Amino acid sequence: MGRYLLRRFVFLLVSLALASVVLFVLLRLLPGDPANALTSVGASPEQIAAARHSIGSDRPLPEQFTHWLGQLASGDLGTSFVSSLPVGPEVAARLNVTVPLTLAAFVLAVVIAVPVGFVAAYKRHTWYGALLSGISQLGIAVPVFWLGMILVAVFALNAGWLPSGGFPLDGWSAPADAVRSLVLPVVTIALVMSASLIRYVRSAALDVLGSDYLRTARALGASFPRAMWRHGLRNASVPVISVLGIELASTLLGAVVVESVYALPGLGSLLATGIAQHDYPVIQGVLFVSTLAVLGIGFAADLAQRIIDPRLRGRLSGGAR
Repeated sequence: MGRYLLRRFVFLLVSLALASVVLFVLLRLLPGDPANALTSVGASPEQIAAARHSIGSDRPLPEQFTHWLGQLASGDLGTSFVSSLPVGPEVAARLNVTVPLTLAAFVLAVVIAVPVGFVAAYKRHTWYGALLSGISQLGIAVPVFWLGMILVAVFALNAGWLPSGGFPLDGWSAPADAVRSLVLPVVTIALVMSASLIRYVRSAALDVLGSDYLRTARALGASFPRAMWRHGLRNASVPVISVLGIELASTLLGAVVVESVYALPGLGSLLATGIAQHDYPVIQGVLFVSTLAVLGIGFAADLAQRIIDPRLRGRLSGGAR
């Protein structure tokens, strides 16, 4: 297991390094000059040159990249071109909104998708089994921003039960208000995510229900719930875990849409602001942290699969693939 973890960790570091190079290069290929955010309209060439010199964008790209890597190695995400504030603390403050939003939506989606997906598979020949499958297919086609606006109109504007957007200025120092402000965003993400997860849970459950090992367990006298618990659950969870990792990562990256709908001061809104202002340190900091989170989620999902599946357990020792 130690050899596998070491090899997988090295692969994670290499992937992060390659992603950093691609991020840096692609960002410099985008149109626009970050110095424009520091100068007024009609600035003279001398003023623009001075602005470029102050932020270092006039230096050769290899020198800029080396400087950025040195900052990352010391745990520094740089300083914003526009606000002149450190990017790291700002990203950490925004994560206080994005991480609870993402994790709560993920847990709620799993709670919805697992039982609904299993019922859709087990009762696939009934009308309500077909109805559940049809609803999940319809839910995949629903844009998350459209669903968010519908929920705001129903539960915030008409009923007045929940706030339509925003986050308390005191943050989590006012936990009740913070939780209320996240209810609608969490439900919005969870409903869209669960629609996709139901399909994968249903497919995994169908494979288990038609398997020989489940029929053998039933023939040996095990009840259906006991056979599913001891034999079916583990085998069905292996393909679903990889999908859960992808869904969690995509939800974290796609938070910008939901945060825009609900005016949440999260990581997505910080990224949108950085892009609008051509603030390279902010964009690089947000995308680097997001990339690190995505790679970490993939690493955890891969490890969980090999721990759960007996057929993959031997690979933990670094055996042949």
